[in-house]
Amino acid sequence: MFPIDYKSGLPIFEQIYRSVVKLGAAGAFGPGGQLPSVRAVAKDLGVNPNTVQKAYAMLERDGVLYSVPGKGSFLAEPGAVLEKRREEALLQVRQALAGALECGVGREEILAVLTELEKEG
Repeated sequence: MFPIDYKSGLPIFEQIYRSVVKLGAAGAFGPGGQLPSVRAVAKDLGVNPNTVQKAYAMLERDGVLYSVPGKGSFLAEPGAVLEKRREEALLQVRQALAGALECGVGREEILAVLTELEKEG
């Protein structure tokens, strides 16, 4: 269902959150698609349902999901999911660049890597 790395330092609820955003952006659930229930995900992953509920609550707070009482959780408009994924990517880039600058990597080196990545596609 959602890939979880139990050895990762990233909390499980955060991994679930990121998986839903990534799968949603890729169209895995379809537009307005229903997500698996909290209980089903918890059972499948072998985690506490509160962990899954926390991830779903964060996704709803951020506009990625919406809940219908008695029906379940559904993916919001695809644009919202893509925007959330874009925001996460920019945050990761910012953190990586800050770390590189702290280590003495220069602007020219950073731009060379960016240029190389653009050429690779």
